[in-house]
Amino acid sequence: MDASKKDRYFAQPFERVTPFSFNAEVAEVFDDMVTRSVPLYRENQQLTVDLLSRLLKKNDVVYDLGCSTGTVLYLLGQALKTLDLQLIGLDASAPMVEKARMKLKAFGLKNAEIEKADITQVPFLPCGAVVMNYTLQFLPVEARLPLLKKIYESLRPGGVLLLAEKIQTDAPGLQDLVTDIYYDFKGHNGYSELEISQKREALENVLIPLTPTQQTELLREAGFGPVEMLLRWGPFATFLAVK
Repeated sequence: MDASKKDRYFAQPFERVTPFSFNAEVAEVFDDMVTRSVPLYRENQQLTVDLLSRLLKKNDVVYDLGCSTGTVLYLLGQALKTLDLQLIGLDASAPMVEKARMKLKAFGLKNAEIEKADITQVPFLPCGAVVMNYTLQFLPVEARLPLLKKIYESLRPGGVLLLAEKIQTDAPGLQDLVTDIYYDFKGHNGYSELEISQKREALENVLIPLTPTQQTELLREAGFGPVEMLLRWGPFATFLAVK
């Protein structure tokens, strides 16, 4: 269902690599970029649908924070029609918001709204689930715990946060090996050494990953009880946190 152009954003040498941002050019190729850059990306989306189909209640509100082009909301809306969910996508990037609105309109999804918003500032409605895919990692580290606490407070009892993040290894001696394997993955998906190098430079000091231990501790400090890593491939993991 993704209709983005092929990602060639970093294919030409830049005179100066600027910090990565979700601008109009990135939004145009985002679906291809993220599918080729994040291992098990589609499997993570299906995992979200399968889990929430078991955990949500009728008329629950579901947030997708950093919703990008709205694919997760579309999948939830299609799969869980009988629950009459209220789907809300928030993203700080105006081009992403525009892309998401166009996608959901094209596929006729009517129970979802997409808004441009700073997720650290807006209040949340009481909700049954929050999805955050590769979003928390772009926030300053000091802003993460207050946001997680706000999410926890907005969830009903038994509500869940599904958090997918890029991570560091808990074993520092293995970080280089994991990174090399990940770059091999990107190479197998058609990215050149130049593209990999320039994107790595663009993300430096923009995307700041934590270790699984640090991430779990942060979730527990926010108030969550059971926390489980459900999916991992190299430097990417998905956590389930339950209120």
